[in-house]
Formats: sequence, C-alpha cells, structure tokens
Amino acid sequence: MNRRSFLRTSGWLLCSAAASPLILKSQTLGSEGRPGANSRIGIGLIGTGLIMGGHLNAFCSSDRSDVLAVCDVHQGRLEAARRRVESVSGKSPATYHAYEELLLHPGIDAVVIGTPDHWHAALAIAAMRAGKDVYVEKPMTLTVGESKAMVAAQQRYGRVLQVGSQQRSDARFRKAATMVRNGWIGDIKAVYAGLGNFPSPELKAAEPVPAEFDYDRWLGPTPWVPYNADRVRGDYGGGWRCFWDYGSRKNGDWGAHHFDIIQWALGRDHTGPTRFVPKGFEGAPYQYHEYADGIRVIRDHPERRGYMIRFIGTKGEVLVSRSGLASDPVELARAPLSVSDERLYESDDHRENWLDCIVSRGTPICEVNIGHRSGTICLLAGIAERLERPVAWDPKAEQIIGDIAATRMLVRPRRAGYALPV
Repeated sequence: MNRRSFLRTSGWLLCSAAASPLILKSQTLGSEGRPGANSRIGIGLIGTGLIMGGHLNAFCSSDRSDVLAVCDVHQGRLEAARRRVESVSGKSPATYHAYEELLLHPGIDAVVIGTPDHWHAALAIAAMRAGKDVYVEKPMTLTVGESKAMVAAQQRYGRVLQVGSQQRSDARFRKAATMVRNGWIGDIKAVYAGLGNFPSPELKAAEPVPAEFDYDRWLGPTPWVPYNADRVRGDYGGGWRCFWDYGSRKNGDWGAHHFDIIQWALGRDHTGPTRFVPKGFEGAPYQYHEYADGIRVIRDHPERRGYMIRFIGTKGEVLVSRSGLASDPVELARAPLSVSDERLYESDDHRENWLDCIVSRGTPICEVNIGHRSGTICLLAGIAERLERPVAWDPKAEQIIGDIAATRMLVRPRRAGYALPV
C-alpha cells in the first residue's frame, strides 16, 4: 500500500468511526505501511496479572511499540507493572486505576486486555469506541450475548481486534490444521482434545478487603459477594478461573485454545457444532460436542498418546501439542505441501501479527468473528455442563433450540453501573 492509498483508507476509517475521538494515531505517520522512526505504536495494558507478563515484555521489547500506560484495580500489581516496564524499556508509563482514564491518553493507539473473562467485553468495546485497536485474551467473552456485541462493535468502529488464541501462530498447529483441511488423513471421524479439570470452587469465609485493592471494581458486572483471597487469585490451576461468574472453567481455559484449532482444521471458522453433551449424561464417559455431519469432538479422552489434540480420520491420524507434531502414517508429518494444497493463514508470532495489522489495517489471524465462533463453543459446553443435559444449537441462526432455561444463559444480568458499552 502506498502513502496515498494509506491516507485515503485512514480517512475513510476516521469517518466511519465518527463517534470516536478524532486523534491522529502514531502509526499513520509512517510510510509504505510501516511506522516511521519516531512513530512507534503506543500501547496500553489493562489488567496486569499473570498473562500480562509476557505481553509486557514483548511490547516493551518490540522495535515497533511503546508501552505508554498500565491499568489495574490492585495498586500493588499496578506499581509492579510500572517498575517492570521501566526495567525492560527504560521508560516510565502512566498508571491508571480506571480504564476510562487510560482510554483518554492521546498517545495510545491500542490496548491489550488481560483481565479475568468477565471484564473482556466491556473493556474491548469501550476501547474500540475510543478509537483503539484491541488485543483481548481468550476466551473473547464470558457470554454468547457479549460475544455478539463484540462482533457488532468491531464492525461499527472498524478497529483491528486480535483474540489471544496464540496456537494459530504456532507452526505445529498450523501444519496439523493444514493436513486435516487438505484431507491427508481422509474424512475425520472424531477428534480428542485434552483440557484437564479445575477443582470445584469452595465458598470460604469472608475476609477483609486489602486496602490497596478495589474489590467492587474487580467484581464489575458480576453479583456482589463477600471477599475472599482465593476468589480473586490469579492462578492457572484455579483461583478466579474456578468460578462461573468470572470464567468458563476448563472449557474457556484450554478449550478456547484447542476447540479453536479444531474449528480451523475442520474449516468451520464461521459456523459451529449443533449439539453439546456434558459428561455423565445418560452414562456418557466424556463431555463432547458434535457437528451436523457427525464429527464428534471428545474432551479428555485418555487415548491421545500424550498429545493435546488427536484427529482421527479414515486414512490416518494427526496428533499435535505445543511440544510437537506426529502422524500415522509417520511420514505425513514430514511431507511438504503440494501445489494444489490449500494454504492457511500464516503467522509465526501472534503479537507481531497484531502489530502488522495495526499498520496495514489488515485482518489478524484470530479476528473477532473467529474468536466469537470458537468462544461460543466453550460457552455452550459450559451451559450444558451446568444444566447437566444436552444443548441443541443452530449455528446459522446462533440460537439454542427448544430449551428456554439454556437460552436464558446466553446472557447474564449485569450489576447496576456496569452496563455493556455500545
């Protein structure tokens, strides 16, 4: 894209987002689709817990971005993040308790959202409305209703949104998806995906809220409950991830990664399964969901041969994890693509892919519609789990079929003062 085309496109985007503040973004000052020497992309980080550590290091170290601000409702974590940015980049970021103030920072072009799931939708929509591009952690939202609102907001404001399902930017998963998509193992009969389990959440005694922590703000749109440190703890093995009010348990944790790759491999990024069955229903040994053509994705089937995902076809198998790729027959995993094979979107760095698209105004590898469809699978599986019965889904109309109680769970009431932005 030449300079004239880029400026013409940028002008259209500004007109289409008339509701957003008219701020000249730093990335528009470059040439030939790249930031200039003095026009690095300004980044704001919202939520400075576990997952944000990697993002902080990456965006502080990139030669294309500056972390200009950090935001958290916990003063101790906020100060720790500020010090970490200074340590990595040598620059001191602004610090904010309220994300609304961060979004007013004129130098910020884009935000990274690393909060618990119940805050994803409101933050992302508010950021897009403010004219910022967004990287939001997976799963994209906490409810299907929020997910639809995110899709609508992205279309309304024209921002670049990347969902943090980074396995799409891993060569092993891309090769596995390519092999399956091109029929190297024949027709797919079943897929096994390993998610693991969280412990059941314990209702522990109320504790005093730490003075440096805005617990009410952390709860946000969810119901008020007495504070306990385990409820809000950031922990990949539990903590807030155990509670339905804040996350989708393992379906929204590892499921958001593996179900996303399975969607990609099956060529179903813009549709989804039709039936979700919880473990234990009529003796079912494993949770599963099923597509209209009968392909069944089975959670935690033990015969995965040590891999995260196992695709079983009529002519062979593909097995893939973050640690490796294997196949049966074994030579398939090493075979190159033929001229006629379909090539999938290629990205080898999820964050850099997002930065590329911020500059080019292109579509990232895990854009909002993909995040919506993959996240919907996680959320519907969670609804079936909570109801302890199957849920039938129409992926075209995006509606639950014949179940009023399940349909009501597609959205959740929001606490007063925390309405979803538009």
